[in-house]
Amino acid sequence: MPREPMIAPSLLSADFARLAEESRRVSDADWLHFDVMDAHFVPNLTFGLPVMAAVQAVSPVPLDCHLMIENPERWAPGYAEAGAGNVTIHAEAAADPRAVARDIRAAGALAGLALKPGTPLEGFLDVLRDFDTLLVMTVEPGFGGQEFIADVLPKVRRARELVDAGHLTLFVEVDGGINADTIEQAAAAGADVFVAGSAVYGADDPGKAIEALRAQAAGAMPA
Repeated sequence: MPREPMIAPSLLSADFARLAEESRRVSDADWLHFDVMDAHFVPNLTFGLPVMAAVQAVSPVPLDCHLMIENPERWAPGYAEAGAGNVTIHAEAAADPRAVARDIRAAGALAGLALKPGTPLEGFLDVLRDFDTLLVMTVEPGFGGQEFIADVLPKVRRARELVDAGHLTLFVEVDGGINADTIEQAAAAGADVFVAGSAVYGADDPGKAIEALRAQAAGAMPA
């Protein structure tokens, strides 16, 4: 079956004073990307579990929680228990990623593993068998509005090859600098979930922006 591109607008680009309304503005999205940063693993501080639970209660689409935090084994299951659709931890932060994935899944969410731009895929191929999502960072994690790093696309291509060959069963997600100028590159490389911040929330009509990005990605995906 042909793959369908999924668009996940990032609340990092939304108006923090109006998160409930901002979540509803992207009701045409597939997931709503929710960036959790602890000012330790990355040099920024954003949302935590209470805010996530509040947004999840009103969001028209599943929350895609990206935990850029230390000690994910301690915190990740709570996001799943609070109703997140997908909970992603960083490979660089987890002592035992497989154990965290089991806990996330047991709590009812999909489990994701994120890789920074400089982290090779090869060291995590066996680990990824226990995950539902691979998040390839196309910027350095920590801040929105950065420029897309095309040098990581071979990592996306390799992941897609492994999925297509049946070695892995997961979504291939990209996050960072995704917009009308870059989404086709990421789609052609094999991504199927696209995190877009300002490209959606900075648009006059977020719904139309989502539709346009989805169409661009679909047109660029390999047959």
